[in-house]
Amino acid sequence: MPEALVSSIGFLKQEIVAGNHRFIADEPVTAGGSDAGPDPYSLLLAALGACTSMTLQIYAKRKGWPLEKVEVTLTFSRIHAEDCVDCRTKQGTVNKIERRIAIQGNLSDEQRARLLEIAQHCPVHRTLTSETVIQDQLVSLAS
Repeated sequence: MPEALVSSIGFLKQEIVAGNHRFIADEPVTAGGSDAGPDPYSLLLAALGACTSMTLQIYAKRKGWPLEKVEVTLTFSRIHAEDCVDCRTKQGTVNKIERRIAIQGNLSDEQRARLLEIAQHCPVHRTLTSETVIQDQLVSLAS
């Protein structure tokens, strides 16, 4: 199972250890950070984009389809629930992620349509659109 360790290394600046990888998350200067790395929402969008691209590549390879490249552009916003026709929530705001998927390769219209369907089956997409339980526990840091 994936695991991550996040440690503060300054005001708003965070060191992330994920498996064998280390990187920084931060807030932009306009939000009080030092802009030393992507902000948390950019990391969330990047996770969805990476998962989408990987899922499409795996599917196309398994099918023997000539998918050459995938590029996923994502944006995050909040919209008024009353402006969302397909949302269960009818009051307040709703989080909205727009995902634009560009694919390159000599693919038929049917293959392209199927890849768009498959994008909704990437594990991160399913996590974001399903019920998620987060269990918190406060522990002391070792001295």
